[in-house]
Amino acid sequence: MMEKIFGRPESLLDVPFHYCPGCHHGIIHRLVAEVIDELKVRTSTIGVAPVGCSVLAYEYFNFDVYEAAHGRAPAVATGVKRVLPDTTVFTYQGDGDLAAIGCAEIMHAAIRGEKITTIFVNNAIYGMTGGQMAPTTLIEQVTQTSPYGRNQDIVGMPVKMSEVLATIDGAKFIARVAVNNPANMAKAKAAIKKAFEIQHQGLGFAMVEVLSTCPTNWAMTPVQATKWLEENMIPYYPLGIIKSPEEVAK
Repeated sequence: MMEKIFGRPESLLDVPFHYCPGCHHGIIHRLVAEVIDELKVRTSTIGVAPVGCSVLAYEYFNFDVYEAAHGRAPAVATGVKRVLPDTTVFTYQGDGDLAAIGCAEIMHAAIRGEKITTIFVNNAIYGMTGGQMAPTTLIEQVTQTSPYGRNQDIVGMPVKMSEVLATIDGAKFIARVAVNNPANMAKAKAAIKKAFEIQHQGLGFAMVEVLSTCPTNWAMTPVQATKWLEENMIPYYPLGIIKSPEEVAK
């Protein structure tokens, strides 16, 4: 009898994803699910997904998931965690959601040191609504609302949300990762696990930013999109642990 060494995480339902070919949401979903399984908290986990490509996350995770208004996932997660402090609560947000309409929500959740975990998927564009420029869109990047490329003189520089949130005392763990290759997937999973552990230890707010592709709205093949992420996004949004409790203690 052969031993099964790889399979679908219990925290993922056995249904196909609706995401576009080459999109990294499916990989990120799996990593989150694997971590929740390993921590043995599936039956006490509650996710919050606002408007964006991940709005249908409740169709994929095998635990309770709320749907929040655009940008308001941290507020909903705050309410859930305060009413049910023994649950594991996380938000799953895109860059258009978290860094634009939800910027105040995520900032104040971190300021209050809310004991929640945020998975922040940054693909430098508004994915679900057709590919408009986001706060994270790179300089000269072409989108539906920046057809000649993002102009720094008109709209400023792309915001580095992880670095911004790392300056807040209530934020205890901030990391930026990518899932463009197996080595980075392993590092991403480790960071996600650490972010959930920070919550379980009651230390405060934790966020993992995951750089992701959007082949459809970037008008690229999946292979081209991954290469573009490696050559353009990672140099501007460097990977690594930006803030951790160990660094705070120094």
